[in-house]
Amino acid sequence: MERIEIDIRDDQVPALLGVPDSGSGPGVIVIQEWWGLLPHIEHVVQRFADAGFVALAVDHYRGARTTEPDEAQKLMLGLNIEQVAADLSAAADELIARDDVAGDGVGVVGFCMGGGLALLAPTVSDVIRRTVAFYPAMPWPHFEPDWAKYTDKSALVNLAENDDPGTPMAVETLAGKIRAAGGTIDIVDYPGTSHAFFNDDRPEVYNEESAGLAWSRMLDFFRAS
Repeated sequence: MERIEIDIRDDQVPALLGVPDSGSGPGVIVIQEWWGLLPHIEHVVQRFADAGFVALAVDHYRGARTTEPDEAQKLMLGLNIEQVAADLSAAADELIARDDVAGDGVGVVGFCMGGGLALLAPTVSDVIRRTVAFYPAMPWPHFEPDWAKYTDKSALVNLAENDDPGTPMAVETLAGKIRAAGGTIDIVDYPGTSHAFFNDDRPEVYNEESAGLAWSRMLDFFRAS
């Protein structure tokens, strides 16, 4: 894994890049949790590279990171969603332009805040074809992506059983909009899990069995594209 910069609206934005030992593979964008680009996200990028993908994570906070929930919430709520959309579109273009990226489309995965943004991703770029959201959070006022752009695109949502009670209802609502647009969405529940069950840097919520199952499902989902 290496640290690079990509040009987004004439700004050189830091990012993480993982390339498989084979030298090439499908492209996938990894979106951070509300904490920022902490080591857990670095580890996810490397895991994708180890699994044969070219993985890219843009620093949507432009260097800011925290381990304090109150500060993380401020960072999340302070995001400019239009700028994030530009980040994701630029990341997709960056991957597609690389000689080591196979295929003409890329996938996206995000966690918590990143899960909500992962559901946005297919609406901001034609080359983003598949997206995976882990326990998505969508707290921004007027967060209403253009779901009509999901035509012929696919989403997979991994839900934690013990999460915000409003999350399943919100996901079902947007699922109806995605299906109405001609897209597909699968929603998978993980019994006995809590929010952030995939994050092995948080032993208080990490669920090894469910995390492993969700990882396998995600790889199969991306490889089916």
